[in-house]
Amino acid sequence: MTIVGKKSFIIMTILIPFLLILLLFVPILMKYINDKTDSSQIRIAVVDRSRNYGGAFKDNGRYRFELLQGDSMDKPFDTYKKASGRIDAIMVIPEDVLERQQVDLFSEKTLDESTMMYLNQCLTDTLSKAKIASFHDPDLSDKIAQSQVNATIKSKKWNENGEEQEQSATIASIIGLVLAFLTYTFVLSYGAMIMNSVVEEKTNRIVEVIVSSCKPMELMMGKIIGVGLVGLTQFAIWVVLMGIAMGVLGFMGIGGDVSSSPETMGMNMPEADSTVASMMSAFASINWLSLLGNFVLYFIGGYLLYSSLFAGFGSAVDQASDSSQFTMPIILIMMVALYAGIGCMSNPNGPMAVWCSIIPFTSPVVMMVRLPFDVPWWQLLLSIVLLFATALLCIWISARIYRTGILLYGKKRSFKEIVKWIK
Repeated sequence: MTIVGKKSFIIMTILIPFLLILLLFVPILMKYINDKTDSSQIRIAVVDRSRNYGGAFKDNGRYRFELLQGDSMDKPFDTYKKASGRIDAIMVIPEDVLERQQVDLFSEKTLDESTMMYLNQCLTDTLSKAKIASFHDPDLSDKIAQSQVNATIKSKKWNENGEEQEQSATIASIIGLVLAFLTYTFVLSYGAMIMNSVVEEKTNRIVEVIVSSCKPMELMMGKIIGVGLVGLTQFAIWVVLMGIAMGVLGFMGIGGDVSSSPETMGMNMPEADSTVASMMSAFASINWLSLLGNFVLYFIGGYLLYSSLFAGFGSAVDQASDSSQFTMPIILIMMVALYAGIGCMSNPNGPMAVWCSIIPFTSPVVMMVRLPFDVPWWQLLLSIVLLFATALLCIWISARIYRTGILLYGKKRSFKEIVKWIK
């Protein structure tokens, strides 16, 4: 109640969803601004030893090309040095470039990826046209152009009643990643909050008064449950805000009728509205009740597991600066779980994804990535049982550390001593 009643809690609860959106879109926006505001021009000299493809590279606002002739074709490095900074790179096109399909680009500084992609595209287009022309068929270019087909695959799935619903792997991956990041952030931040509280009470000697009125186990669990309810309260507020936002969007008619068929949408609305409607339909196809319910279960299990470890190890130190030797392994495990979740996005049903979603120390994060892709019930049940069983074991271990370490002062504890406390 003390934490929830603070203005900082209310403000951050409202701001965090917007911060998450910024984390997703700010890198894209910054890249766009960087590309638009970058006035520097990359100057590239072209040595065309084939004497046929030097004109493949055209100047634009970002790149300027200069075709070299004469002696410069034999010694490009000397030409680069004589330029004294007037050019940034030299591209050498070999005589057999059509067969090798490769050119060499020399520079002192590493060129960025967008530059390499632009040069590669220019070269590919030119060599493709030259290859077509080598067949001496005047109609071949038109035939190839007409044969180009841009096919699209619209993914659908059946619900329990056999009704078709649109689905999107991209949207499912984004939802899974957001839930995984929330779990990671919640567990880590609230676990650290418990540890800081334990260290603060121990430093101020308040704990000596408190344990005279209750058992150490009760005190530790009181902290864990109280702070855990703070996290669930924050999540409940976000669910309510999301429901209100979705209701407002539906009332305003944004996204159109998500129950309409793709053919109807394509006939009765512009392409942009059809895209929005498809996204809304993909959102609607997700079993939100199951998704959010499992999120709460995994948050509780993961939080109990890690927060108990934070509380137990926090009782073994006298000040927060000494806690790094104990918290670093916990944080590394959490980071491994997050990276495993990100790595499993491309194949959420692969062996690594399955095992990491069952192992208790990584399952709270990795399973969030898999949930939007309909995890088999037995894997979900096994994962939850193992998670809570491991959480209860960690609580028991941490309680034995807590009851001994909470009243010890003046000495740094080692893992060897802590193992003795557990025994």
